[in-house]
Amino acid sequence: MTLDPVHFDGIAGLADRIDYDAEDADHRESAETVWREYLDPLYGDDGPIIEPLTELRRRRVNAEEVALEAEPFGTTHGLDAGTLNPKVFKNGLVVDVAHAAMSATPSDLDLHDRRTVVKAVHSNDTSTDFETEWEPYDDGSRRRIVHTNLPRNQYEEDVVHALALYLAESTHAIDHADRVAEFLLLDGPLYPKGVLRWYYRSSVLTDLFEESPHVGRILDNYVELVETFVDREVPLAGFVKNVSSKSIVRTLKRRTEFGPVPWAHDAGLFAQLLERRERVGGEFERLTDELTLTNWFVSTAGMDAFFGDPDRGLLDRSLDPDQYRVTFCVVYDPRRDLIFKIEAPYAFTADAETRERIERQILGEIALRRGPPGAVSKADELAAIDRGSAESLVAAFESSLDTELDDNYNAVRWGRDY
Repeated sequence: MTLDPVHFDGIAGLADRIDYDAEDADHRESAETVWREYLDPLYGDDGPIIEPLTELRRRRVNAEEVALEAEPFGTTHGLDAGTLNPKVFKNGLVVDVAHAAMSATPSDLDLHDRRTVVKAVHSNDTSTDFETEWEPYDDGSRRRIVHTNLPRNQYEEDVVHALALYLAESTHAIDHADRVAEFLLLDGPLYPKGVLRWYYRSSVLTDLFEESPHVGRILDNYVELVETFVDREVPLAGFVKNVSSKSIVRTLKRRTEFGPVPWAHDAGLFAQLLERRERVGGEFERLTDELTLTNWFVSTAGMDAFFGDPDRGLLDRSLDPDQYRVTFCVVYDPRRDLIFKIEAPYAFTADAETRERIERQILGEIALRRGPPGAVSKADELAAIDRGSAESLVAAFESSLDTELDDNYNAVRWGRDY
């Protein structure tokens, strides 16, 4: 049911009650100040946390021209894992399932059919262990159950979600690394931030992070993934579609000499830095003929520091710790006013030619598709668990576990996958 016009106007009219005098031009001026004075490098409490890999600069490419260029990589592969999302059952079990797939462009149907499935289960009943080892199914796919419990009733849903997602994704990437000949693009950040966040979140999750063999396996997998691709001289990167990081704006807020920080997250800052405008009839209009991007930065902000930390005792690395450092550049597509982030290990971006090949590949695909590269979109489609399948899986779990989903009214109103 749509809002009655009078009530719509009543709600919309509240905007007039918000007395906010800041002009967009003021925000842009603040953004330019950040660019000129704070990013080369950006200092945190203990030293630089973001610094240019080479020099600080903004670049632009004609969208039509780069879309028509020959792709630097003849074949590209994408990786993603879809999840059921955590489900709580009346018998006390909390369950999530992740389903990982790898795409290939041009298509490789045999590879597309291979999946890695992880079912993560939390139970307060320590007398029962649902853990299984890896077992094959179909032809070239495999699956397992991981079981965890927490000393207090909190974070169960976060835990089963992250364990299932990152164990499935990283295992599938390693199992099929030999199928990637030229370039692998992960759907999302380079490293498992959903698990790394535990380390900084609470004592309960920190203990689990340090003691869980499953977390240890996930960390080892991402180390092995970088080392495998470095050894094979095949570039590896992550493509972040929804940039939600706040490391820069959070740091600026602590810099009292900067003044008010108007952006909610880093994407807002970069959008104002990368958007090009011209005055038309007294108003500014966005120019949409060119994609714009930043230089590459090395980041040790927040969770980005974990894998490249030379003193990190939880990691068994064979390369110099610097090689695992997160580097990134930011791309802006003005046609849809979207910010994307490319992440890659320093082991690859230290080489200027490799950096440029990664950039041109991704810029060309963004220009052509007006969105994420094809390998990422295809992996997302392969790995996704659609709503109908999710409902059928929940019903199957209810039958096999002889219980019911612990529903509330939202499930009645919106469906079980709300």
